[in-house]
Amino acid sequence: MKRFDPVTQAKVDLTAALRLAARMNLHEGVCNHFSMEVPGNPQLFLINPQGLHWSEITPGDIVTVDAEGNVVDGKHKVERTAFFIHSRIHVIKKKKVVLHTHMPFATALTLLDGGELDLRANQNAMRYYGRIGYDRDYGGAAFDTDEGDRIANSIGDADIVFMQHHGVLVCGTNMAYAFDDLYYLERSCMVQVLAQSTGGKLKQVSVEQAKYVADQIGGDRQQSVLHFEALKRLLDRDEPGWSKL
Repeated sequence: MKRFDPVTQAKVDLTAALRLAARMNLHEGVCNHFSMEVPGNPQLFLINPQGLHWSEITPGDIVTVDAEGNVVDGKHKVERTAFFIHSRIHVIKKKKVVLHTHMPFATALTLLDGGELDLRANQNAMRYYGRIGYDRDYGGAAFDTDEGDRIANSIGDADIVFMQHHGVLVCGTNMAYAFDDLYYLERSCMVQVLAQSTGGKLKQVSVEQAKYVADQIGGDRQQSVLHFEALKRLLDRDEPGWSKL
């Protein structure tokens, strides 16, 4: 697989994540946003443009925005909620990658009063032990800096945040890790919703066992890298031209 300079590679990886999310039904219309810090320049970030379906985006469509919301490179506009959610997380929490979706099973848990992902019932969910936060205060659409700051500050030390009535945020140090977490988060929520729909009680492992599994998976993220590279090969096979600059 061809490699590019760091900034171009970031645009390619961001494009791949968006297209893959569309293939997996993790997207919603032309809403939701993925963003990445520009390699070597933490004052700028890359983000998907307004109005384009994730399945049609190429690296040439990715927009570069500064912390004030100015488009410094790119041919498209950026939807304002994207700026107010993502820019504030990048600036306040110094996150490298921020993925925001309304993916169905994870979002379903945010609709429940006190809904949470059970981190002791499913092996895939155990990887998130100690990494999940909950924003219980819904403030409406993020149309201003105040709401963006409120969301960013709700994250605390978490990598993943369930946003009440809204959706989820997944943050990471690189796209391979973040996308792998996004994928397995939705899978974890899906099997929990399916299990609870039976009316049965979830059987939990001990806290110690859940922490052990989290350390096992978190201690070696090579599988995440291999997963993301494999998915990009599927794009090469099925969607020729997806990485066109």
